[in-house]
Amino acid sequence: MALVEISRADAVLTLTLNRPDRLNALDVAMADELKAALAAAADPAIRAVVITGAGRGFCAGQDLGRLEDHTPLDDLLREHYHPIVLLVRELEKPVIASVNGPAAGAGLSLALACDVRLAAASATFVPAYGKIALAPGAGATWFLRRMLGTARAFEWLATGARLSAADARLWGIVNEVVPDKKLEARTTEVAAQYAALPTRAVWEMKRLLDAAEDTTFALHLDDVARAQGALGRTRDYVEGRMAFAEGREPTFDGQPATE
Repeated sequence: MALVEISRADAVLTLTLNRPDRLNALDVAMADELKAALAAAADPAIRAVVITGAGRGFCAGQDLGRLEDHTPLDDLLREHYHPIVLLVRELEKPVIASVNGPAAGAGLSLALACDVRLAAASATFVPAYGKIALAPGAGATWFLRRMLGTARAFEWLATGARLSAADARLWGIVNEVVPDKKLEARTTEVAAQYAALPTRAVWEMKRLLDAAEDTTFALHLDDVARAQGALGRTRDYVEGRMAFAEGREPTFDGQPATE
């Protein structure tokens, strides 16, 4: 049985975490399958990626039952879990988390790493790390400081409070909350919408936003100019200009810039 099920509909690739009996808790084998699937998603024909969970959970975090007291957690993170969130951020296309149930610990970090988060009304978000006397792994501190600010991020991570989907929406963690039975259909709709966008431009938006806090304003503007220069050599830019002039909707192909 695949621990990560892979399916494709047109330009959308869906990766489904598949350990429903453990609320899709991560172990090394699943983490490695997810890494391989994300690497394969770099295919230019794929223009949007969805990550979701089988059954009633998104991802309950690290499967603690698979760990022993002497497990070197730093090596575990560096070799198996941190590469996953790096791949999500480095993937040159939008990644959508369809959070169908609990997202806890590393599962929360995985959802946070995605570009868009849709949540079922019954979904919950739990940092969990403080409950087992660990600091947050897989980028949770980096993402949440940006999303929530330092004070609120610290309070939530330290207390490990369970956050409802509705409150996650109010906090700005979740883009949209939908009824449980409509999540799959809404995810399909949103993924198709993102897959139809000019993929290279969307990637540059993603990259520039990630880089914005780690540079000066002047250097950021230079980076923006470089991005615009590359995008100006894409077919999508030409199509967008022509469609605007002709008063019609553009049809983008998402291909990279020509030399």
